[in-house]
Amino acid sequence: MRTRLLPLLIVLMAAVLLALGVPLAVSVAAAEQQQVVVDRIDDTARFAALAQFVTDPPTAAPENFTDERGQTLRTELARYYSVYGIRAGVFYRNDTPMANAPDTWFLPKKGEARDAFNEARVSRRSHDPQQVWPWQRHRLVVASPVIRDGDVIAVVVTDSPTGQMRSKTLHGWLIIGAGEIAAMLLALGAALRLTGWVLRPVRVLDATTHDIATGRLKSRVAAAGGPPELRRLARSFNEMADNVEEVLEQQRAFVADASHQLRNPLSALLLRIELLALELPEGNEEIASVRTEGKRLAQVLDDLLDLALAEHAEADLQLTDIGALTAERVASWQPVAESKGVRLAGACPATTAWADPVTLSSALDAVIDNAVKFTPEGGGVDVEVASNGEASTIVVTDGGPGLSDEDLARIGDRFWRSAGHQNIKGSGLGLSISCALLAAGGGSIAYDHHEPHGLRVTVKVPRSGPTS
Repeated sequence: MRTRLLPLLIVLMAAVLLALGVPLAVSVAAAEQQQVVVDRIDDTARFAALAQFVTDPPTAAPENFTDERGQTLRTELARYYSVYGIRAGVFYRNDTPMANAPDTWFLPKKGEARDAFNEARVSRRSHDPQQVWPWQRHRLVVASPVIRDGDVIAVVVTDSPTGQMRSKTLHGWLIIGAGEIAAMLLALGAALRLTGWVLRPVRVLDATTHDIATGRLKSRVAAAGGPPELRRLARSFNEMADNVEEVLEQQRAFVADASHQLRNPLSALLLRIELLALELPEGNEEIASVRTEGKRLAQVLDDLLDLALAEHAEADLQLTDIGALTAERVASWQPVAESKGVRLAGACPATTAWADPVTLSSALDAVIDNAVKFTPEGGGVDVEVASNGEASTIVVTDGGPGLSDEDLARIGDRFWRSAGHQNIKGSGLGLSISCALLAAGGGSIAYDHHEPHGLRVTVKVPRSGPTS
């Protein structure tokens, strides 16, 4: 859940930081440019004040002017260009230069300098230049009119490089970016702590729910931090688990007690039936039927007691050689299979897994017993042991009639018998007991069709050791 919640929080925090950082970066760039523009306006105003008193008309080349104020203006412009690298010039209304620096720079016919000159020539200061961004190599043009007796006699134009301004803007952006990254890291750390605090009870609850679902009914949600609602949920879950465990314990105790208490009266009843049979003629069919039903009821009670114990007992897991144990059970059932005319074969390579040997043996006995029981004479039962990185499997396939899809979904239910096998000996609890015993140790039993006919039963036990 954290992997889904964290990206959402990160996206929201990044959006907030961008919403704050982008306008700040824009304002930094605008402030840097505005400062440069104000400086250029001050410079053009100073040059306009000097040019206001230049009286000589441009009757010759600018370098031949004899006006002292004109010489001062040219000297100031040249010094200004040499120090700052900014091209500057004072141009009469007819574009003729009063003074310019460098001497080779003249007013262009078109472009930003020309537009600024035209605006200043009608007694308006040029508009603020377009914003220059760090990746642009534009120049900054500012123009101011030179006014004498209310008339514009000339225009001061400055054409500034923007490299230093763009460098300062980029430096400010780097500072903002570093601040954004630091804020993002801080927010990410806070989000990790927050999601951990919120989701810790959820993780504990999920783990405990999984433990209970896999049979560890004693598991409970440990006290953990988190919001009050989740702590209250944990307490409610523990109360529910206690109630469920209590109900299951009562159910198991009832089944065990009922099986045990009914066993003695049934034994006494069977004994009286045997005594009654002594008074009846030999071979009486009714007394034989009563004996058979009594023995079947005794077997059902024994299986119910075994099922109650299986659901209550904990598995004694050991590192077991699954191949050797399976081969032993196949050999034990070989005489039964031969007496029925059924071929029983096993491929049992050595492989280890964690299992309760007694439990696994009982489960294999139930599965092989069913396979031999339902396989017709002349058929075969194959037992194969395999292993992968996570589990070891024992696959038992038979050549019997098999089961329908509906029957496969119900196999293993308590007291369930297939409609076609109602008259075959058994209580319908054998596979239920095996499932309960295997589940206690992390194992399982699965059923499927076996082509062309028959049943495929897969017993799986884990290869990983028990966890604390």
